[in-house]
Amino acid sequence: MDGAAALVLSQSVSAVGEPPAGWRPWIIRPDKVRTRYQITRARIEGEDRPVLHAVAQSAASGMWVPLGLPAVDAPYVRWSWRTDAMIERADSSRPETEDAPVRLVLAFDGDWRKLPLREQMLAETARMLLGREVPYATLIYTWDTRLPVGATLVNAHSSRVRLKVVESGPEGVGRWLDYERNYVQDYTELFGEAPGTLIGVGVMTDTDNTRGYAESWYGDIQLLTPSRTALGELPDGPVID
Repeated sequence: MDGAAALVLSQSVSAVGEPPAGWRPWIIRPDKVRTRYQITRARIEGEDRPVLHAVAQSAASGMWVPLGLPAVDAPYVRWSWRTDAMIERADSSRPETEDAPVRLVLAFDGDWRKLPLREQMLAETARMLLGREVPYATLIYTWDTRLPVGATLVNAHSSRVRLKVVESGPEGVGRWLDYERNYVQDYTELFGEAPGTLIGVGVMTDTDNTRGYAESWYGDIQLLTPSRTALGELPDGPVID
């Protein structure tokens, strides 16, 4: 891709041992144990870098950064992650075992009025339970224990959450892995329409369903444009900390 970093979500100014400044907890359910997230440092390609460390012990929550970016302005996402072990029994295709050591989450706004009444009612119930607005649609890139790379899934609890497997099985365990996706194309494939405004980007490590343990690390997340002109001339990219 002939592009440049248009937006970088970085933990670079946050102190080691603290949550990333400017990021918000993403609570799945108030009664769930939360995954622990804090800044640490890791050696990546010979360079010492700040990264986000996640530890989940029968836990489920995420961290995210709110945005308000038209998806067409920066249609590519690039990120890196690492996990040192798979979660036994985890399987994204089954609601009772849908855990993952690493996930990248993109949340979108949209017109709820276009959706069936049942979906609108489910969203209203979620708003009442969580005390906040919920995304119109959520696209999740995940590392699955069993499903092959390229597999796509509809979340068992809501058709407004859809997953795409970008890593499978234990082969990549213990290594930093890099990815780049055209999330606009992936969203269109999974939801059957073009995405609206990208309202948030986050990560999630969860083990609540399997009652297991996961320890993982996330590097920077970059939103990329085909050219530097979509969001202005930004040689290094603005940093949200």
